[in-house]
Amino acid sequence: MSLKHVVELLEVMDHHTVSGEDVKSYLEQISSAATIHVQTVEGEKGSTDFIKVTIPGVNGKINGGSAKTLGIIGRLGGIGARPEMTGFVSDGDGALASMSAAAKLLDMCNKGDRLQGDVILTTHICPVAPTSPHEPVPFMGSPVDIMEMNQHEVTKEMDAIISIDTTKGNMITNHKGFAITPTVKEGYILKVSNDLLHLYTQSAGILPVTLPITTQDITPYGNGVYHVNSILQPAVATNSPVVGIALTTQTAVAGCSTGATHPTDVEQAVRYAIEVAKYYGEGKCSFFDEKEFEHLEALYGKMSHLQTKGNEVNA
Repeated sequence: MSLKHVVELLEVMDHHTVSGEDVKSYLEQISSAATIHVQTVEGEKGSTDFIKVTIPGVNGKINGGSAKTLGIIGRLGGIGARPEMTGFVSDGDGALASMSAAAKLLDMCNKGDRLQGDVILTTHICPVAPTSPHEPVPFMGSPVDIMEMNQHEVTKEMDAIISIDTTKGNMITNHKGFAITPTVKEGYILKVSNDLLHLYTQSAGILPVTLPITTQDITPYGNGVYHVNSILQPAVATNSPVVGIALTTQTAVAGCSTGATHPTDVEQAVRYAIEVAKYYGEGKCSFFDEKEFEHLEALYGKMSHLQTKGNEVNA
């Protein structure tokens, strides 16, 4: 169970001056098995601390092995919207989930349960983030733009990526818990992975819940089209397959709402992400059908132009 780490990290993050170094200190107290980097980046609307936690696997590439590397990204605008809102905001669940997953994996290392593949976990810590208008509820903004986030949170070592993001501000998926998206790769929205669906049923103990996505959602922010949120923005910065884990609710909840984080729901998403990491590193979980993807590209060509802002001159 990872609930302990979710609760403890929520206490760490629910502070008006929390920093990436605070999160790093918490993780280092659990184990020294990870390499942890924190970098403060200044933006037009303030600053944020990017944190990257790299946990080597038994047969991972860091140790000269062949097991694939999973990236787990906590995607968000900020964990706080101070001074407009007081306290930890709903949007911070992505950071809470990814760092709780790091904490649990480090705890497992201490107990002798190391995964086969390397796991790289990234997010950013910003207790003072701006908000922006959005329908049906306001969005959380960020001191830095999405492109800069991707530069710090998406790495070339990630063979597949899970992007965890609060996705409560919609009326599309009306489920309290978490949902997964179809796989996105190089501009294609592919079928939902059967392996990931199966792991959902095993960890959550219920039938799988999925989040519908559109072509708009997998294009970069800033192109003037509607996005459900930033959950699939990592897909514009990589050729690796990306799947979103969306923390969802039955009602539309604004990302800047406080008192809206449900630790047990976050724990479910964390536990699921760890199960995916186990099976992916062992070669027992596929995010997409490689042969079918090659066939799609042979039939219809590359769709990587959807990873760009397109023809901005005529936009």
